[in-house]
Amino acid sequence: MITVFLVDDHEVVRRGVADLVEADPELTVVGEASTMGEALTRIPAARPDVAVLDLRLPDGSGIELCRELRSRMPELHCLILTSYTDEQAMLDAILAGAGGYVVKDVRGMELVSAVRQVGAGKSLLDNRAASALMSRIRDEAAPAGAVSRLSEQERKLLDLIGEGLTNREIAERMFLAEKTVKNYVSRLLHKLGMQRRTQAAVLATSLRRDRPGRR
Repeated sequence: MITVFLVDDHEVVRRGVADLVEADPELTVVGEASTMGEALTRIPAARPDVAVLDLRLPDGSGIELCRELRSRMPELHCLILTSYTDEQAMLDAILAGAGGYVVKDVRGMELVSAVRQVGAGKSLLDNRAASALMSRIRDEAAPAGAVSRLSEQERKLLDLIGEGLTNREIAERMFLAEKTVKNYVSRLLHKLGMQRRTQAAVLATSLRRDRPGRR
């Protein structure tokens, strides 16, 4: 049984999603929230397998909420459900650790399938999100020469940024102080000729796709 928590400021939307989820014998809703504040209190207590998060909330965003929840509960799988197809939001959701980004006009059974896949630990993007992501990767990827000049440590840092880890999580992985990681990230972006962390993340995604042996 996959347990699901719903976060949306519209009760009608929550009820509709809850009905769809509960109709699947392998899924069950264990809680709901209408704001980021409520979610940060209720989700750690409910310990769901999947949190379905609206992108825009009265007191924050589903992306901010996803990032904070994943920092506290690395085992939690998050699915962003939204009415918007903004490319930057899609990328930010992935960087925040979301397992998927689905637009609200998706069919009911497709939404249920998305919840099940994300709950199983799979990464999921609907076709529009995937198309936007690949387009951004092509547009923002740094020249190959810039990548070739990276040290082994900088390549590892780039890869961890691509996984959507926060500076604190990267510091734990690399056995460094969080402030040191922040400085390293700034130097890495400068070396790659980039201004935003998002750009480095899409570059890392592109490099992983091009590695030998990856399908």
